[in-house]
Amino acid sequence: MARMKFLCDADRCIECNACVTACKNENEVPWGINRRRVVTLNDGLPGERSVSMACMHCTDAPCQAVCPTSAIFTTADAVVLHSKDICIGCGYCFYACPFGAPQYPKVGNFGSRGKMDKCTFCAGGPETDGSREEYEKYGANRLAEGKLPLCAEMCSTKSLLAGDGEIIAQIYKERVLKRGYGSGAWGWKTAYRETIAS
Repeated sequence: MARMKFLCDADRCIECNACVTACKNENEVPWGINRRRVVTLNDGLPGERSVSMACMHCTDAPCQAVCPTSAIFTTADAVVLHSKDICIGCGYCFYACPFGAPQYPKVGNFGSRGKMDKCTFCAGGPETDGSREEYEKYGANRLAEGKLPLCAEMCSTKSLLAGDGEIIAQIYKERVLKRGYGSGAWGWKTAYRETIAS
């Protein structure tokens, strides 16, 4: 069985936010919530990198470990989902997640912020696949249609990879092997048709 994962190649991300827009449009995410966001490190400085962040669908998800109602669960494809019917909006998952993926849909005092919302890997929720109820609560279920999450499909530089963890790890490994040759120079062999002596 495939274990679905995201991987963002920071050397390719150009901070265009196409992934953020695609996610909001495909899943009709309410204003104020971003299931996916682009984080830029060292903005405007040498070594600047941008990374597309969302729920990383952890193998041993800390959000799932702290949920007192077991509203967060892992599917057979290793996608970490949550049930809005069971969620009580306590926020434990928000504090446990190192990526800041679970979010409250409303701003307000405790109890008035609503039930948590997070990236679903475009896999819907616990309702029947493709049902109107599932779409209204969780957004599109592209995985049931045999498609990948739209955020990864819309990435113009293909920096955001999604799918079987072993396959995307192999793609990333091949990219890294083709990039630097000893000195860290990007694409040296391609540009100069020679290798750098080690």
